[in-house]
Amino acid sequence: MYAIVEISGKQYKVAKDQTVYVDKFAEKEGEVTLDKVLMIVDGDKSIVGKPYLSNVKISAKVMGVARGKKVRGIKFKKRKNYTRTIGHTPLFTELKIGDVAVL
Repeated sequence: MYAIVEISGKQYKVAKDQTVYVDKFAEKEGEVTLDKVLMIVDGDKSIVGKPYLSNVKISAKVMGVARGKKVRGIKFKKRKNYTRTIGHTPLFTELKIGDVAVL
């Protein structure tokens, strides 16, 4: 059984007891309920929302904030002897998916 949920404007495929890294959001460590469920698949059955399913709730636990791999970019101007490397390290929130409940 897995579900497609929307978290911070992006869609993620989640299943029970899975760890998911999502874009950092303002929740502190503890329990959070994911209620923007787009689709749920259980074996051969699948239920699709229009746009969300109102009878499905997913509980998750916020484990903390993690740092991703460094993302590098480059600025370059031809024939001007100009090259500059820029980059940043994105922050992610680590979620441990608990129960997927169909009400």
